[in-house]
Amino acid sequence: MHLIQQLLFIICAGIAVAFFSRNAIKIRRNINLGREEDLNDNKSARWKNMLLLALGQKKMFKRPVPAFLHLAVYAGFIIINIEILEIFLDGISGRHRLFAPFIGSLYPFLIGFFEILAALVLVSCVIFLIRRNLLRLHRLNMKELNGWPKSDANLILITEIILMTLFLTMNTADLVLQSRHIEHYTTTTPFWITSHFTSLLSHMSDGALMGLERTCWWLHIIGIFAFLNYLPYSKHLHIILAFPNAYYARLEPQGKLENMPAIQNEVLYMMKPEMAPPPAEGEQAHQRFGAKDITDLSWKNLLDAYSCTECGRCTTVCPANVTGKKLSPRKIMMDTRDRMEEVGHNIDKNKTFVDDGKSLVNDYITVEELRACTSCQACVEACPVSIDPLDIIVELRRYLVMEESNAPQEWNLMFGNIENNMAPWKFSPDDRDSWVNEMSNS
Repeated sequence: MHLIQQLLFIICAGIAVAFFSRNAIKIRRNINLGREEDLNDNKSARWKNMLLLALGQKKMFKRPVPAFLHLAVYAGFIIINIEILEIFLDGISGRHRLFAPFIGSLYPFLIGFFEILAALVLVSCVIFLIRRNLLRLHRLNMKELNGWPKSDANLILITEIILMTLFLTMNTADLVLQSRHIEHYTTTTPFWITSHFTSLLSHMSDGALMGLERTCWWLHIIGIFAFLNYLPYSKHLHIILAFPNAYYARLEPQGKLENMPAIQNEVLYMMKPEMAPPPAEGEQAHQRFGAKDITDLSWKNLLDAYSCTECGRCTTVCPANVTGKKLSPRKIMMDTRDRMEEVGHNIDKNKTFVDDGKSLVNDYITVEELRACTSCQACVEACPVSIDPLDIIVELRRYLVMEESNAPQEWNLMFGNIENNMAPWKFSPDDRDSWVNEMSNS
């Protein structure tokens, strides 16, 4: 019987790992659709960012209550993986509580600690469900979350509640079986939480208890495998990608916009055509200014899109959104991810990308949204995992202005003044200091 369970477990584990690996490769492929960007400088600062922002969740604690609840869920997910490792090895080896003989008296302490985390995860997820669906917090019920995004969040919370309930029920049944000295159930000292609930199961027969314990064990580990393969389709992929995203965050001061040497080169080559290098074979003579589609964005922009938690902190601090404009930084990231997924499916279907007549600008993100941005950096500052919606907005606006000449009249007047007068105002450079003479004569 144990051999059949081992073989069944190995097959389930192999299928789960294979499917997750396939999806992980596709996500990596999609991220690499973006243009190159070198973000490997100052490694010490990058490691510090990853430890403080991704692991320590430093920015989350600007709001202590949700931060504590999120930390409980996050710590539970990370630390309980040690217990999942034991379950995984138990399934392969056909043993039960494989670590207990090696760890000795420390084992009940670890399991007790895991149980406290499981209880905190369970309670936190219930509170999160109440906040989303009963209290209906505004940032968690905005229109861009209608449909699948809202269902996705609820599904994950419900799944975590079920997994933690299975884990605690499994341990409770295990303790009762231990007390009856049933073969295969390693005797340990009582666990911290489930030992208080053994009386609820004490009336059950040995066979029923073993069936309950094994059912919870199997449902728990199959649930973990299912959760693993659901991540690539969910916003909860940020559980994994928050770490590389924080590591590769840009280290320049916030508000600094990237210069475009290509613009300077275009002007130079226009004035001195002899200096223009001949285009390489297969290379386009004209490099696109800004970004029209995801392939014009950098790989870091695309990693940002996959790392978005859809928490809405960026949107709640956005002055454009607060004043009723259509711009939502969260929607910018969600739209970028949706377009990236669409392009990825196109490549999967056709082996290479076939033009579908769509682009990120206009088909996903409107001109009205892009123009509403004030470039204030509030969204960048608010993001817990160093996502930069503003960089995507700036690149898309650059494309509209420089490739499509699509700008409001007020902007065009300013551009003309800068071109002719070297300042945003309609004053000749010769008259710029005339106010000094006027002041001295008054």
